[in-house]
Amino acid sequence: MNLLDYLIPFIFALGLLIFVHELGHYLVARWCDVKVLRFSIGFGRPLLKWKTGRDQTEWALAAFPLGGYVKMLDEREGAVAEAELSRAFNRKPVGQRFAIVAAGPLANFLLAIVLYWVLFASGTEELKPRVALTDDVQSIAAVAGVRDGDLVVDIDGEGVRSWTDLRWVMLRHAIDRRTVTLRVRTADDVEAFRQLDFSGVRIDERDTDLIGKIGLRVWRPRIAPVVGRVLDGSAAQRAGLLAGDEFVSLGGEPLDSWHELVERVRTRAGEPLEAVIRRGADTLTVTLTPDVVTEGGERLGRIGISVAEQADGRASMFTVVRYGPLESAYKSVVKTWETSALTLKMIGRMITGDVSWKNLSGPVTIADYAGQSARLGWGHYLGFVALISISLGVLNLLPIPVLDGGHLLYYTIEIIKGGPVSERVMEIGQQIGLVALAMLMAFAFYNDITRLISG
Repeated sequence: MNLLDYLIPFIFALGLLIFVHELGHYLVARWCDVKVLRFSIGFGRPLLKWKTGRDQTEWALAAFPLGGYVKMLDEREGAVAEAELSRAFNRKPVGQRFAIVAAGPLANFLLAIVLYWVLFASGTEELKPRVALTDDVQSIAAVAGVRDGDLVVDIDGEGVRSWTDLRWVMLRHAIDRRTVTLRVRTADDVEAFRQLDFSGVRIDERDTDLIGKIGLRVWRPRIAPVVGRVLDGSAAQRAGLLAGDEFVSLGGEPLDSWHELVERVRTRAGEPLEAVIRRGADTLTVTLTPDVVTEGGERLGRIGISVAEQADGRASMFTVVRYGPLESAYKSVVKTWETSALTLKMIGRMITGDVSWKNLSGPVTIADYAGQSARLGWGHYLGFVALISISLGVLNLLPIPVLDGGHLLYYTIEIIKGGPVSERVMEIGQQIGLVALAMLMAFAFYNDITRLISG
């Protein structure tokens, strides 16, 4: 994939999230009869702008896209004509000001609910929550007695229908560091229970590593090493391989599965390998030299073949997860709520040191995930956008003065004490907020750069 394969999904997702956030502010401001002067996606010099409506609101697309704003009529930012004083933001009751500011983050949560509803109602093909053990015999899963082929049915009574569900529920319990009970169906179709003790787990890497740290991986059925398709110009084509050929051995060692074939080729980049092939009733010997490709700074081997379709393989690994319209609506609200709560909990654990700050991601990592999710399909991409929308909503509700949450804090104090916070307090808060936000962004960029360097 080239840069555009990551950049385009990232820009689309970011633009949508910013637009929805600012639209929330805009619509509630209009509902409260506040005059909106400008609606901008991005900061800095406008690249494109036009005016519409009775108020001649200026709509702008600016050069620096990481954010946006809605500029409203306000006496604190300039002179206001006597006839329009009633439409100034600062003249509105504190309840209306609170609603206008809160509408941005709430719009992001609403977007996430809509996207999750679409996913749940339309149905997505996902991996079954069937697990296998990693090679770590001392892992949490191994100690708990988990066996290869166990199909997880529920965790502490919470139903699990897919690998995505499994990862999500595991993450929530891992953060709480407690013991949970897995109800599983074994490979022999017998119900069993496994107890996982998360008390010693510390989330010090990206979330995608959690399942591996527990000692689990996706279960894969044995897939015969039979060639489905040979790519033009590939190492396999140069060696004379054809669709339907079955590998018997490679590099002098026998092969039993497609997984073994892939792993052996990956680790032998550029090395001539003797391959024994079964073609119908004949057995052939050919020399294969895997092409060298680089991924994340690592040299890997590729021979340019795909696996032949095998009837039982896909059905044993995948399932379609779909819910009715009403159940989808309920689940989308619950999913958004749980994700928001988990995000807040993660932030709290970062502050206390229970969760590593390495989990904090900046725009580079987000762009990477945007490209990866788009490549996997529209369902994964919508799920990614929903997750980032929730993160944006939660971030903006944090009580940091330069964010929406900081203004909401001021308005809450105003409601309690019966008068606005002093200008001096707001100035000090603004300075503290800018420093805190700058430090947060610097740390996120540092993590991005570290991930790029380490691959």
